Amino acid sequence: MADSGKSFLGLLNGLARRTYYGDENITDGFLKEELYPEMPEGDFEALLSKCNGLIKSMVSADMDFKQLEAFATSQTKRKQGGITEEEAQMLTKFWKTHKSKIHQVVVSRCAWNNKLKDVSWRIDLKMQAKHVDQINQPTAIVELQVQNGDQQESNVVRFEMDEERLSKVVKDIEKIEEQISAHCQK
Repeated sequence: MADSGKSFLGLLNGLARRTYYGDENITDGFLKEELYPEMPEGDFEALLSKCNGLIKSMVSADMDFKQLEAFATSQTKRKQGGITEEEAQMLTKFWKTHKSKIHQVVVSRCAWNNKLKDVSWRIDLKMQAKHVDQINQPTAIVELQVQNGDQQESNVVRFEMDEERLSKVVKDIEKIEEQISAHCQK
């Protein structure tokens, strides 16, 4: 019984390495030969499909450990295509090991443009200007650190905003937040 649990965990680990970590040496044939050599081909393909489905469900929901516990319990109670208690334990062990790594891989695959690494800002008062009415007006000085794609190098962008421009940016950010909230509640 302990060997079946280890084989199931090995299968989950192999699928994660192939699907999320890019290990091209892990094929279905390799997994079958190493973990389930005695299992008929049709049964192995069904197990492989079930494990891929379990992993995809956990990844797409970015399950925390309470959600995982409920998910594993529901899978053990399924009449057809469910998992055993031992497999549920291995599923939990697998997710504890790989959750954060897989999350990072999925996020990095989704981000194809530059990334905002850091934002710094301060408020200054203008002490010199072409016109007297511009003196002592507050100005927001903003510094953005932008990382280029998958590279580690980053660029710094600095700019100033007057009170009117800053108000418009804040309103735009509030609209973005409303849109995100509306989509997240569905």
